[in-house]
Amino acid sequence: MKKKNLLQRIIIILLVTIAALYIVIGPRRKPTLKDFTWAGIKNTLQENIRLGLDLRGGSHLVMQVQTDEYLAKLTNDNAAAAQQAAKDAGLPVKEVRAETANKTYRVILDTGDASKNQQVRDAVQKKIGLSDWTESESGSVITWTLPVAQQRLISQQAVDQSLKIIDSRINAFGVTEPTLQTHGAPGSNQILLQMPGINDPERIKALLVGESRLELVHVVSPASPAPVQKYATREEALASIGGQESATRRVLPYSERDEPTTASGQTDTANNPQKPKSYVVVEYPPVVSGSELRNAQAVTSRAGSDDYQIQFSLKPAGAQKFGDWTGKSINEYMGVVLNDEVKSIAYIKSQITDSGEISGRFTQQSAEDLALTLRSGALPARIVYQEERTVGPSLGADSIRAGIKSSLVGLALVIAFMLFYYRGSGVNAVVALILNLILTVAGLVIFRATLTLPGIAGIILTIGMAVDSNVLIFERIREELRTGKTVPSAVEQGFARAFVTIIDTHVTTIISSLFLFVFGTGPIRGFAVTLVLGLICNLFSAVYVSRTIFIWLLNRKGRRVETLSI
Repeated sequence: MKKKNLLQRIIIILLVTIAALYIVIGPRRKPTLKDFTWAGIKNTLQENIRLGLDLRGGSHLVMQVQTDEYLAKLTNDNAAAAQQAAKDAGLPVKEVRAETANKTYRVILDTGDASKNQQVRDAVQKKIGLSDWTESESGSVITWTLPVAQQRLISQQAVDQSLKIIDSRINAFGVTEPTLQTHGAPGSNQILLQMPGINDPERIKALLVGESRLELVHVVSPASPAPVQKYATREEALASIGGQESATRRVLPYSERDEPTTASGQTDTANNPQKPKSYVVVEYPPVVSGSELRNAQAVTSRAGSDDYQIQFSLKPAGAQKFGDWTGKSINEYMGVVLNDEVKSIAYIKSQITDSGEISGRFTQQSAEDLALTLRSGALPARIVYQEERTVGPSLGADSIRAGIKSSLVGLALVIAFMLFYYRGSGVNAVVALILNLILTVAGLVIFRATLTLPGIAGIILTIGMAVDSNVLIFERIREELRTGKTVPSAVEQGFARAFVTIIDTHVTTIISSLFLFVFGTGPIRGFAVTLVLGLICNLFSAVYVSRTIFIWLLNRKGRRVETLSI
C-alpha cells in the first residue's frame, strides 16, 4: 500500500481515538486542570456514564392505568352532558343513564316522545359529539354504545397521557435520568418507572398517583341570605334529590369550616378550626374543570401562618366560561371540588373571572405537591402499583465492583492468551481490543444509554466477539502462509476472506440484539444496546485498525516481512 494511503488511515484512527477518549473522560463544561487529575477523570466518568438502577441504586416501579374506570367515567360524563345538552335546547328528556358493566359502555337516553328523537340526537351531537359511538334507536329510547376498537384506542390514549403527566411530575420534582416507558404485553396498560438515586420513593409514589381533578361546581342551596345547605349524613343528602344521584346532581363530602365570606370567590379559612364532615349537593357537569387551569402555586394563608393554600388561575377560555356563569349566579354558592371532595364553598357576590384558591389546612409540602400535580394536569385514570423494588446504593456499588472486576479479569485472560498464542500479532489484537472498549463506552455516552449490570455482561461478550474476529483473521493468514504465499499476500488474502465471515457473525448477532431491544424489558435492553454498540465498533477496530497495524509493520523501512509473528 502507498504511504499516502497508510498516512490517511493512521490519521483517521488517531482522530477517532482522541475524539472517543475526550467523549469518555472529557468534562461537559469548560475544562480545568483538576479535570485531568485521576480524581477529576474519575468524577467525569461518573458524570458522563449513566448508571442503571442496579448499579447506582434507586427505585423500580411498575404501574397499571385503570382504563376500565376511565371508560366508565367517560360514559357517565357523556350521560350528564347529553342530558344537559337536551335541557339547554329545551327538549324533553324522560331519563338518562349510563351502563358500564362487563366492559360494555352505553349512554341510554329516553326522550319520552319518539317524534323528538332526531332533535335530541342533533342537540347531543352538536354539544358533545358522539360520532365514535354506535347509535341505535328503539321507540323513544336512544342508545350510544362505545365499540370495542374505540375502547382500545381510548385506553391507549389514556396510557399515553398518563406517561406524559408522570414525566412532567417527575421532571418537576427533580428526579435525574429516570427511565419511563410502557411495560408488559400490548393491552396490559402498564408503565415502568425507574429512578436511579431515589432510595425513599414513598413521597414520589404519592406524587405520581396523586389525583388532581379540580372542578368548580354549583352548590345546590337556597339563595342568599339563607346559608349553604349542608347535610349531616349522605343519606339525608340523597333523600333531598329523590334517593339517588343522577347524571346532573351528585352528593359530595365537605370538610366544613365557618361560613364562607367572600366577594371574590375566595374562602378565608386560616383561623377556622376543622369541623365534622358534612355533605352537600352539587350540579354536574362542572362549570370549569382542571384541564382549563393555567397555573397553581402554594402560598401561606396569612403572614406568619403555618397553614398553606393553593392559588390558581384559569386559561382564557375557562375564565370566559367562569365569568359568564358567576355573572348569572350572583347570590348563589360555588364549590371548589378536588378529587370528589368539596374543599371550600364560596358565596358569589359579584362576577369572578380567572382566579380563585383552595383552602384546607395544607402543610407546605402537601400544598407544594398538590400545586405541582395541578400544574401537570390530572391523570386521566387511577393508577395502581403492581411491582416495587428498591436497590440500595451499597448494593449498586457492590455490583459495580463485581462488574469491573469480572471485566478486568476476562480482559487480562484474553490478552494473556493472545500474546502467548500469537506472539507479536497478539499485540495487534490487544491494541484493537482496547480501542474497541473505548469506542463502545464513547458510544454509550453519545447516545446517553444507561449502563446496567447486563450491559457490563454485554461488554464482556463484546470482548469475546472482538477476539473471535482476530482469531478468524490470524488463522486465515496462517493458512495462506502454509500455501507458500508471501507475508504481504497472505495478510491481504487473510483479511479479505475472513471479512465475509466476520460480517456474517456480527450481522446475525446484531439482529438478535435488536429483537431483545424491541421485546425485552429495561435490563435486557441495556444488554442489547451495549452489545450492538460493541459489535459495530469491533468492525472498525478488528478489521480497519488491525489491518492498518499490519500494513504499517510491512511498510517499515528495512523490515523483513518474513519475521512477522503470524
